Amino acid sequence: MEPNNKIALVTGGSRGLGKNMALSIAKKGINVIITYNSKKDEALAVVAEIQKEGVKAAALQLNTGEIKTFDAFFEQIKAVLKDTFNAGHFDFLINNAGIGINAPFAETSEDAFDTLMNIHFKGVFFLTQKALPLINDGGRIINLSTGLARFSAPGYAAYASMKGAIETLTKYQAKELGARGIAVNVVAPGAIETDFGGGAVRDNQHYNDYVKSVTALGRAGLPDDIGGVVAFLCTEDARWINAQRIEVSGGMNL
Repeated sequence: MEPNNKIALVTGGSRGLGKNMALSIAKKGINVIITYNSKKDEALAVVAEIQKEGVKAAALQLNTGEIKTFDAFFEQIKAVLKDTFNAGHFDFLINNAGIGINAPFAETSEDAFDTLMNIHFKGVFFLTQKALPLINDGGRIINLSTGLARFSAPGYAAYASMKGAIETLTKYQAKELGARGIAVNVVAPGAIETDFGGGAVRDNQHYNDYVKSVTALGRAGLPDDIGGVVAFLCTEDARWINAQRIEVSGGMNL
């Protein structure tokens, strides 16, 4: 794939779904900046993989729940855009970074609630807001939600509520950023086999079997099932998709 000089910023791109998204985007000829929370070595390994696709790549540390660090982060982004990409702006923001906390509604602590809100909603809200001056007109924003915002499973009341907020926010972003030609969409994965949430879908055979039983295509999802959809939304073929929730779950809980 010929490089096209477009640039994507993928939060939480050092592992799991974010890594798959970053590599899938690179295969479209798009340059990629990933963020990582703590695992710098993993992030640099992903950068090396992305570069093998013939595009440019960089990694920056970011805790997406620490809103007060965002101004300094975007100063770093400006420097990286200039030094690595010879650019002043980027084109695609993928708000992927996240954690899973599984607790019954009755036992969810305020600290756990605040952590989930800061990472999955407040952080996404203000990271995107602060990114706006650096996103090219005609760019794209892709927010990540979850199948759990459509159907419910015990233990995810707080997590799924934040994602429900993201789905509403996406429509408002699409409405208000449309004048700049920026399309905003949601990708909502179903149950995926990664280390997310302690690896429950991947490592718990009972839960994995349950997921298979309620999924029309008869298996749990894999990271490869998601990354290509996000990459597609960064292409010209997806230019007229806007304010949509695209669930990528194999037909879970239909």
